[in-house]
Amino acid sequence: MGDISLVSLVFILPLLGVLALIFEPLFERQTNEQAIRWLTLGVSLGTFGLSLLMLNNFDTGVAGLQMEHKIDWIEADGFTIRYYVGVDGISVWMVMLTTFIMPLAILASFGPIQERVRLYYIFLLLMEWAMIGVFIAQDLFLFYVFWEVTLVPMYFLIGIWGAEERIYAAIKFFLYTMAGSLLMLLAVLWLGNEAGTFTLPEIIEQIQTGELSLGTTTERWLFLAFAIAFAIKVPMWPLHSWLPDAHVQAPTAGSVILAGILLKMGTYGFVRFNLPLFPEASKTFAPYIAGLAVIGIIYGAWVSYGQKDVKKLVAYSSISHLGFVMLGIFALNSTGIQGGILQGVNHGISTGGLFLMVGMLYDRRHTKLMAAFGGIWKAMPLFSGISLVIVLSSMGLPGLNGFVGEFTILLGSAGSEILSWWFTAFAALGIIMAAIYMLYMFNTVFMGELDKEENRNLPDLNWQELWSLIPIVVMVFVIGLQASIFFDLMDESAEALAAPYVANPNAEALVELNTGDVELAVALWAISGAVIGVVVTPIIYSGRGRNPWSGGLVGAAAGAAGNLLLLVPLWVYTPALEVDEHALPATSEAPGD
Repeated sequence: MGDISLVSLVFILPLLGVLALIFEPLFERQTNEQAIRWLTLGVSLGTFGLSLLMLNNFDTGVAGLQMEHKIDWIEADGFTIRYYVGVDGISVWMVMLTTFIMPLAILASFGPIQERVRLYYIFLLLMEWAMIGVFIAQDLFLFYVFWEVTLVPMYFLIGIWGAEERIYAAIKFFLYTMAGSLLMLLAVLWLGNEAGTFTLPEIIEQIQTGELSLGTTTERWLFLAFAIAFAIKVPMWPLHSWLPDAHVQAPTAGSVILAGILLKMGTYGFVRFNLPLFPEASKTFAPYIAGLAVIGIIYGAWVSYGQKDVKKLVAYSSISHLGFVMLGIFALNSTGIQGGILQGVNHGISTGGLFLMVGMLYDRRHTKLMAAFGGIWKAMPLFSGISLVIVLSSMGLPGLNGFVGEFTILLGSAGSEILSWWFTAFAALGIIMAAIYMLYMFNTVFMGELDKEENRNLPDLNWQELWSLIPIVVMVFVIGLQASIFFDLMDESAEALAAPYVANPNAEALVELNTGDVELAVALWAISGAVIGVVVTPIIYSGRGRNPWSGGLVGAAAGAAGNLLLLVPLWVYTPALEVDEHALPATSEAPGD
């Protein structure tokens, strides 16, 4: 098995699974639904295994594409559209996220999905195939094809297996995404015509060498055409209104895939296309996109707190979390980009887990209203304990995955040469707000008295549910405690992406923080300590049967203690950020300066 075909094998296996399910009736007189479920899970686990092999073969010291596979597909009038795939330090994590989440979504569907089983699993594997195609495509036209293909299975997953208003939600999802896709198609065709190729690395090289000159106005229009398509998919405020409806109406697996993977296609698109293809336009629009990202962080958190439906709360929280991702990307430095990519992975894991959690509650009570629960911890202790870990990870508690991504993003934003410190300050408020709405949800659903008869005999997790949650809990701790594994693979690719946007490519954004914004860094650590205070007080007070919000003084004391503890690693880490200025390349001064 050569490296050149490994990415293609990861890509092809789900498609083979689709074909096997399509032609299964030719070999079976009577449909065996259980065999269909296990075949689908086996194909998805096999894809994950191949992706682990791909990850093992990845060279961390290379910034460019690896394990490439290129075949001419369509040739007409001097144009060649290629099947051209490959991965770099960024796309490899998107593929890993896809192949990690899909088996969990499939396993979570074993019990709830009893209608049109074969068709359902065909759509799941088709979805996996298309999403992998999006993340590995290195031809603009090929990317667009896979981008559009993902619409079809998700439309039917929502429209057939969704809740009461599923048709409305499915059509709204389809129309929103299609509108953005048409703009992107026009930009793809224009670029291909001007460059004489649709191959992404060739177009980037032409732009960098000056062979393809876009002009300021044209570059900005092309940037916007791609950006609108990607912003709808993220989704960014104010293009987000399709998301809550889609999440609430989708089946559990549909919500897990939508939040865990599909939304990352938007953030990935900005990194893969907008930053390298349109560097000047990216600089111009960065403050505006970062501003929308910060608005999304605050808005998503604020609206989440006002929800009574637990699934809608998690849906709106995605807008807030992905605002952090966009802020990191448009900090336009290596630190921010790496933080944004990692936080995208974190969001997929944590929010995917939250939707699994909501689905398990719904299967037992057939309601998503938080008021219908209360005291669930006493009836379902194992489920509640796992849910607590996932909730804390989504809040960004230190030691868990969410903290690493958010803190790295804030470091990148604080050290950005383009964004002012106000972006970081307002974004940091989102951490506190996340703690408030997540703990409000957890306290309402899990804590307090078990005073509703319908909840007294709720069964705890079965084996299928447990095994769909255990991998998520494991990754929450792995990323939280060993994030360097992820940063090592991204570092070279992120540095190459950020190079056009930093005055001195050899100076990290962290250096700027060390030399000019130490006070801001300390403030960020203090905010993290305050999160600990907010976390500790409600849990302790609820466990003792007291009002969880009456412990203001206790919370303040816990927050202060957290601040002091969190300053210790900052003091230890600060010397590592110091840079010998004489070791950096000297910058030439213009005559007369």
